[in-house]
Amino acid sequence: MGLRICLVCALLLGACGESTSNTDGSGGNAGTGGDPGSGGMAGAGGMAGASGMAGAGGDAGTGGSKALVDLDVVPFISGLSKPWDIAWLPNGTVLVTERSGPLNVYVAGVDSTPFTITPTDLVASGEGGMMGLEVDPDFANNGYVYVCMASGAGSATDVRLVRYELTQNGDEVIERTDIVTGMPYSSGRHSGCRPRFGPDGYLWVGTGDAAIETTPQDDDSLGGKVLRIDRNGDPAPDNPNGERWFSKGHRNIQGMAFRASDDLGVSAEHGPAVDDEVNLLVAGNFGWDPGPDYDESVPMTDLVKFPDAIEAIWSSGSPTLALSGAAFVEGSQWGDWDGVLAVATLRTTHLHIFFVSAQGEVTSDLRVIEDQGRLRSPRQGPDGLLYITNDGGGSGGVVLQVSPVLSP
Repeated sequence: MGLRICLVCALLLGACGESTSNTDGSGGNAGTGGDPGSGGMAGAGGMAGASGMAGAGGDAGTGGSKALVDLDVVPFISGLSKPWDIAWLPNGTVLVTERSGPLNVYVAGVDSTPFTITPTDLVASGEGGMMGLEVDPDFANNGYVYVCMASGAGSATDVRLVRYELTQNGDEVIERTDIVTGMPYSSGRHSGCRPRFGPDGYLWVGTGDAAIETTPQDDDSLGGKVLRIDRNGDPAPDNPNGERWFSKGHRNIQGMAFRASDDLGVSAEHGPAVDDEVNLLVAGNFGWDPGPDYDESVPMTDLVKFPDAIEAIWSSGSPTLALSGAAFVEGSQWGDWDGVLAVATLRTTHLHIFFVSAQGEVTSDLRVIEDQGRLRSPRQGPDGLLYITNDGGGSGGVVLQVSPVLSP
């Protein structure tokens, strides 16, 4: 039996959250997949998703879409240890990373024993380990799968983006290439690391600052940044100043998402005691600079120190939520939720839903799925349903399958 979550009584939120400065899995900022040279927002193709509260029976501003009134939530994969991210091969094969390793490839279905990839150099400590996962949109031709991981392969532990070349059904590794190395690592805290392909064909990677005071504003560091790179890890040609990073001044980006209907891109970022943020993916400085001794009492977006810093489109205030992964939910099967942004939360253990206009404005937000524990990463599957990794400890981690229920 699925767990049915009634949305009619869902609480409409303003700005609230709950997190601590050392809570694993902070949120991130959001952005667009538009022309990076202009720093502007891509895709002004009209309102995507409802501006009003879903499930309230009223017009949500989607041209007569049916109201989404319930969510059916059922286990999809069980017995995992801190599952981090999920993706699919073109043939429907499911891939899931577990933070302590491995990368699971469910070649014969999710009820079977998966083919596993466990790097010998994986360092699973603190918030670090095997983390973000992405399948190349051209996988049918190149076989590429990308994994963020903490690695002990170098002279010092770092966070790196690894490109695996797999066979077409995913049951064999042909080659491993480390395309980005040297992302900072300290105790494992604030390790990032979320890769997503943008509509421009480049890999966008949200990174953490490793709780090192200098990294967010250091142009020579890949920590506390949004990277925009090609399949070999080289900078996109129109990145600012030819750098691999596209924006700086971030604390710990956990979520990256692009909306297919209008190419809107966002990130979700973990705040300290206040202000988890959702930000647009635009070029510039987002204003995090903890200064001497990693002083976390400074603002997430310090407009005094950086008057031109880019402000968040949503911030939690206090207390924070511990935002984690993010995904846009799209398709007519979602009714008046078509185009909403879903962000997992770790500390407050719910899925946070944002209604975001094509101009990148959050018009309303609400909480759902509040009794399934720490939620790590939501992602829409090829079947149009939503899948969410649950950050359970031991073997208590699961992947949840979420189906929409519309009004008659």
